[in-house]
Amino acid sequence: MRDDGAATSADVCEETAVTMPPGATPGAQPPAAMVVPQFLVKQRITVMVNRYEVFAAGPDGSEGQLLAFAEQKRMKLKEEVVFYADASKSRPVFSFKARQRLDVHAEHDVFDEHGRALGSFSKQFGASLLRSTWTLEAPGIHAVGRERRLGIAILRRVWDVIPYIGDVWVPFVFHFDFVDTATGAPVLVSERQKAIRDRYVVTVPDPRLDFRVAASMAVALDALQSR
Repeated sequence: MRDDGAATSADVCEETAVTMPPGATPGAQPPAAMVVPQFLVKQRITVMVNRYEVFAAGPDGSEGQLLAFAEQKRMKLKEEVVFYADASKSRPVFSFKARQRLDVHAEHDVFDEHGRALGSFSKQFGASLLRSTWTLEAPGIHAVGRERRLGIAILRRVWDVIPYIGDVWVPFVFHFDFVDTATGAPVLVSERQKAIRDRYVVTVPDPRLDFRVAASMAVALDALQSR
């Protein structure tokens, strides 16, 4: 809780109910420190930066409290995105940063506000030539996420290479499903909504996945998707 009485993202996460995922063994891995079963990600495009707002999802799917605010600066040699408690950017709460410079399959580490590692993710370059594929790791979790619809994945790639037409922006609706490689259980689901501005509904069925890692992965699916 902040001094002004407003709840922080940590306050919201700590109050969230936790359930065990299908196939999980009770006691095998404790829930993460911050658990948010579902949240929304909205993108706002400006000239120099991409802005992302992460909201708690209400019972009816509506926007709830702002959980995090982030800005992605374009044309950086080494990708780093810092998430703040709100748009004032006075308090950083977590971040993700690439280990390598200008590397399409660079490993990205997720850190808490004190610089402690929470997890990591990376894009599988070879597999992504046909269907975007990511690896996500966190304590007790090794998951792989892929575009749900192969047809849409192929259409997006064909559209991008057609002369002139490929320059026309089309809001393709694509979703990602992450599953635990050990159990096949769902870990994270990101579903893009039909809207002019990018908007995603992110569901986290696995309470072992910390909200900060889930939010970082969800934003990266938009911010780094074309790289």
